Amino acid sequence: MTLLTRWVLAHKPLVLVLWAVLTVVGFATAGKAVNALSMSFALPGREGYDVSQQIATQYGNGGTSNPVVAVITLPAGTTVDSPGVRPQLAAAFGRMAATMPNSRLVSWTGTGNNAFVSADRRTTFALLYGNVPPGFGNPPWLAPLQTTAGSLTVAGAGFHLTGQDLLRTTTGGGDGPGVFTEALIGGLGALIVLAIVFGSFLAVIPLLMAIVAIPTTFLLVWGLATATDISFIVEFLISLIGLGVAIDYSLLVVLRWREERLHGHQGDAAVLRAMETSGAAVVFSGTTVAVGLLALIALPVPFLRSVGYGGMLIPLVSVAVAITLLPVLLATVGSKLDWPRRTRSAQASRFWSGWAALIVRRRWIAAGVAVLILAALVSPLSRIVVGDPSADSLASSGDAYNGLVALEHSGIGPGPLDTIEVLAPRAEVAAAQARLQGIPGTHGVVAPDNPAWRRGNTALLAVVLTSDGSTSDGRAAIDRVRTAAHTVPGVRIGGNAAFNEDFVSAVYGNFPLMLALIVGLSFILLARAFRSLLLPLKAVLLNLVSLGASWGVLVLIWQDGHGSSTIWGIPATGSITSWIPVMVFAFLFGLSMDYEVFILSRIREEYDASGSTPKAIVEGVGRTGRLVTSAAIILFLAFVSLGSSPGTEIKILATGLAVGILLDATVIRMLLVPALLSLFGRWNWWLPTGVARVLRVKPSPLAPRWAGPDGVTGDLALAGIDDEREERPA
Repeated sequence: MTLLTRWVLAHKPLVLVLWAVLTVVGFATAGKAVNALSMSFALPGREGYDVSQQIATQYGNGGTSNPVVAVITLPAGTTVDSPGVRPQLAAAFGRMAATMPNSRLVSWTGTGNNAFVSADRRTTFALLYGNVPPGFGNPPWLAPLQTTAGSLTVAGAGFHLTGQDLLRTTTGGGDGPGVFTEALIGGLGALIVLAIVFGSFLAVIPLLMAIVAIPTTFLLVWGLATATDISFIVEFLISLIGLGVAIDYSLLVVLRWREERLHGHQGDAAVLRAMETSGAAVVFSGTTVAVGLLALIALPVPFLRSVGYGGMLIPLVSVAVAITLLPVLLATVGSKLDWPRRTRSAQASRFWSGWAALIVRRRWIAAGVAVLILAALVSPLSRIVVGDPSADSLASSGDAYNGLVALEHSGIGPGPLDTIEVLAPRAEVAAAQARLQGIPGTHGVVAPDNPAWRRGNTALLAVVLTSDGSTSDGRAAIDRVRTAAHTVPGVRIGGNAAFNEDFVSAVYGNFPLMLALIVGLSFILLARAFRSLLLPLKAVLLNLVSLGASWGVLVLIWQDGHGSSTIWGIPATGSITSWIPVMVFAFLFGLSMDYEVFILSRIREEYDASGSTPKAIVEGVGRTGRLVTSAAIILFLAFVSLGSSPGTEIKILATGLAVGILLDATVIRMLLVPALLSLFGRWNWWLPTGVARVLRVKPSPLAPRWAGPDGVTGDLALAGIDDEREERPA
């Protein structure tokens, strides 16, 4: 790190020009980078995805897209069997289908199948399959379809159009701010926090580092997207998580630089001393975050792998900015920007030093309180349900919501929104329909005998579920349908409900491999950084507990609805969207490790200087407590900005990230970590010679117990810290 910093400081103009060019080009090409991102959720090799792709390709509709469900509830005294009603319904459904080029339609009017009619015969629905282009925009036929449906009535009753996609479109009642607007909101919040932390114009430097890192990352992602698909999710992560980590890394270095200046070091010397310590911590932190994201490649899901590739660039670019551009700015304009500054003390924060001293004195109580809090938050994890949010949670008003309510009030339920599409050889249609009839959890199965449902040697059947496909009853019904379909030669199932089931199986079936990769690589990196075996083990285990608690909070707030309704007006989702837990895991594991590295690197430094674990804890937390708290608040604000997006799934993701960051920075890092360090004593610093040789670092033998005074003097002694001192090895 010293050699790199010396080189950077010796070539200031070159470094400034290089980053200026990358930033300008990054801003200029950001739009192209975003357009190059993929909207694909491919899952090759899985039945649900492969069959859905075949249906969409061969039939030109359905398969990979959800059906539009046209619902009507007839007035009291009128049923679908009343004179003249059936032809009117058929004509109305036909006019709707006519607005959708190359569409497929199935209803009671064309099949006579009572799976499409409520028990009281007053409510009926049709399934309309259209060609839906990739992306989040509405298909071109949707507006004409809604206009046509709104103009039609039967026996004085109107139609509602509902469906999974239509419900998502109306979530939140608007489009919400764009990703760059969300980043701007997060940036303004960060600037306020930084202004409080520094009390000077230095607050703009970490924000400036983010302004450089974000467009540069987009530029690199654009290049990566020319070689492989990169998911659109990376766009959100670069703008918001990139904002947070770039500021965090810069904040660590700038605070240490200011501390060195207060100790009398000026100019390049202060920068060099700051980079030797905090710069090295930034490199280890960024590497750990990158490893957490790169581990996503262990999952056999291309879009999650692409998030790993693209997301890995976020911390790496932020590290590059922090160890090259930041030293140049500190050496040239840093002292000028450090004005006005209220405090000129080189001492650690009195508040955080006092807090750490209290934790050391009451370490058993502190550890017990932290464990109780974490246990309470982890316990809901035992009932987590992974899948799409329930249809009820996707919207709370609008025509699509009214259509869903009509289905539920009639007793039909939300199952039609997750209708299973079955692809069968023409010769096996009758056998497949007979085999799929009467399966528990389904209203029935239809096999329309018309050209729209027959192509070449294949035919389509539709199995109408009774329950939401994301519920336990719905998933059980899908499994039963799949098992029954496989008893007929050549018959397979598709549609989004089946695809989602396969997605969960693919991701969480391989999750242990991803977990092993992250834990193993992180342990090795941290063992090198801390020169210890116990500290990296503790760090990894606490990260897993912290993540478990974050997942538990998601269950409480969203799956159970204890918060989602109050805060967002969204009822309990009944499940957590399948890709969110693994995404929260990948990002929080790395981001929370940042705080661990920030704190323990400083504690290790203080222990090497004093040989006293209690003193090292108090001094280390006193020096980093404000840093970690400020960094957590900045990331929290970034995730709150992300939560302003209208989609329920994005709100769930933002909740998991925001809660996880605050929980980790408070209960874990500022309560449990110092308590455990105090309890472990001299064992914290043990690294045998053989292991050190493998890791290529200096060994750290187990310090002998010291029979004399505790060696803690002054304010620490008055605070009552009487822990036994460990002598430093010679």
